[in-house]
Amino acid sequence: MANSSSITHFLLLPFPGTRQLQLLHFCLFLAIYLAALLGNGLIITTIAWDHHLHTPMYFFLLNLALTDLCAISTTVPKSMDNSLWDTRDISYAGCAAQVFSFFFMTSAEVYLLTTMSYNRYIAICRPLHYETLLGSRVCVHLAAAAWGCGFLNALLHTANTFSLPLCQGNAVEQFFCEIPQILKLSCSTSYLRELWLLLVTASFSTVCFVFIVVSYVQIFRAVLRIPSQQGRHKAFATCLPHLAVVSLFLTTGFFAYLKPPSVSSPFLDLLLSVLYSVVPPAVNPLIYSLRNQELKAALSKLITGWFQKQ
Repeated sequence: MANSSSITHFLLLPFPGTRQLQLLHFCLFLAIYLAALLGNGLIITTIAWDHHLHTPMYFFLLNLALTDLCAISTTVPKSMDNSLWDTRDISYAGCAAQVFSFFFMTSAEVYLLTTMSYNRYIAICRPLHYETLLGSRVCVHLAAAAWGCGFLNALLHTANTFSLPLCQGNAVEQFFCEIPQILKLSCSTSYLRELWLLLVTASFSTVCFVFIVVSYVQIFRAVLRIPSQQGRHKAFATCLPHLAVVSLFLTTGFFAYLKPPSVSSPFLDLLLSVLYSVVPPAVNPLIYSLRNQELKAALSKLITGWFQKQ
């Protein structure tokens, strides 16, 4: 039985099986990570490079791509490294940094997604008031609030989690340091304090999710009034994937952090963690840019200009 004061490292979830299966996991995570790195990196570069994309919608999209890039870089590379070298170790400080960074990015992403739904609602439902309600200063303040709230939220949860006495060993049954798995190592009722904090965070996230859904309901009502069938189809084809990915991210995250221990299993925990921590950062670049003609045109111009300089 290890006391938290004597723990110098944690053991992450091993991927059982042969060496070939470990390398398969490495290759799979590498492909997903490179896709997320390429997609989000291209979005950030294109929006920063093209002055025509310096509008509120693309400003928030740039911030979303940045959170996705940082979030997946916090968890996946360490898991790949462990599979490649057949190890499970992560230092105590590394685990704390992973919890803080991941919680920081995912919390900021929730608030950014809420802001983006509000931006889309104003653009479609109240276009005449768009410049008044979402000027450049307002956009900067909204983005800063999202990052600031995410930072404070992560700081609070990380400090509280790693102040708990741990005496149930140091094996974290997840491929990255996840708060619910660390709470299982606690040997006192002090972990209930962190559970209450998680409930408070989940309540705020639920309010954000309800706001997102209500915004999209208003958007869909406005879209149905569009006389052109092609226009309605284009709007639905753009908005529905957005709502689907947001719903996947938030619902799986809620379930991963708040599910009762009675329904917990290693496979379910792993599946949920992949669905909310790995899939959205890799899929978001496709969802938010695949049908965006302005972004695709700017990206094509950027790539063409780069090749011409070579």
